[in-house]
Amino acid sequence: MNTPSHAELDPDRLLRYDHRRLVRQWQRLQRVAPQRVSHDLERWQESLLSARHRFDARQQVRFDLDMDPELPISRYRDSIIDLIQNRQVVVVCGETGSGKSTQLPKLCLAAGLGRHGWIGHTQPRRLAARSIAKRLAEETGTNLGEGVGYKIRFQDVLRDSATIKLMTDGVLLSEIHRDSQLEAYDCIIIDEAHERSINIDLLLAYLVAVLKRRPELRLVITSATIDAERFSEHFCDAIGPAPIVMVEGRSYPVEIRYRGALARKEQRIDAHESELNDAPEWTSSQMSRFCDAVDELFQEGTGDILAFFPTERDIRDAHKRLKGHLTRQGNANRIEVLPLYARLTEAEQQRVFQTHAKTRIVLATNVAESSLTVPGIRYVIDTGTARISRFAAKSRVQ
Repeated sequence: MNTPSHAELDPDRLLRYDHRRLVRQWQRLQRVAPQRVSHDLERWQESLLSARHRFDARQQVRFDLDMDPELPISRYRDSIIDLIQNRQVVVVCGETGSGKSTQLPKLCLAAGLGRHGWIGHTQPRRLAARSIAKRLAEETGTNLGEGVGYKIRFQDVLRDSATIKLMTDGVLLSEIHRDSQLEAYDCIIIDEAHERSINIDLLLAYLVAVLKRRPELRLVITSATIDAERFSEHFCDAIGPAPIVMVEGRSYPVEIRYRGALARKEQRIDAHESELNDAPEWTSSQMSRFCDAVDELFQEGTGDILAFFPTERDIRDAHKRLKGHLTRQGNANRIEVLPLYARLTEAEQQRVFQTHAKTRIVLATNVAESSLTVPGIRYVIDTGTARISRFAAKSRVQ
């Protein structure tokens, strides 16, 4: 059996994952019985041809890598590219609105990554993965799935030509089962690393070992509220701790108002109702205060409102109460109330990002705070409540 030529298995003309897979398959072919060699060799050659098509498809995609000069991260473009080229791990601490989530994949492309593997970009939520993928596709001038795609549970919008891959942390973690060295990736961006979920903690622990075996792999860790020093020390290499890039966010004048605490009588009633319901549900007085806050903001002038709630149940209750409140005032036709949380369908989630003529009130969980930016917001209402895990004796397994 003829040994494949260097041109056939040239690593510069194949994706890294395909090259190593084809080499391993060829080595197994040496041990195949003579009567089966011709059939297996034909299948191997078909696999080689498919691998070449995948590589050529990626090289033909052209990306627009221009950056918005108004984004704070654009001022650090050259320094970040230089660090990505010369260091294995880079920690980027960027405030909300700095442009880190949408611009870091473009900086990785500008640094020469993505030729032999994906630029993987993880998000803790499916909504964020979809939204950022669509935004990146628009900015780079490619069709969704063609140059930039995403993979989440039950959805895979990636063609052979895709170079940037948005996904959830769980998707990347599951891929380790069949690609233990993550050979399909040139670079991995771990976004929202401050959330410290089980998936993120497992990924960070595993990547420490992978980076030692793959010196060409690049890792970018980023978040708005990350403890940069601890992450830098954790990914220490022969040169020293991982470099840190601090990127400021865009700031605007903000006026903060407090509506004050509930009266003691109201607090006792709220506590009693909460004990009866045994659930973190908003009480009637809290709903009334929320509607009063909306009325107060509308007296200041027109503008979209973003309101934060701790749970999906609270959002549904507030949506129902606010719709009734606006109907009684005669404002239901000119004001649109939209919920935003992870379990909504994709079509319902995307309504938040569509252009609109009406004044809009978005009722969201912290997904709108830590994973994506809702456009056109002028006012923000923080309800002052949070979901906190607690021990429940009734649910304890005996």
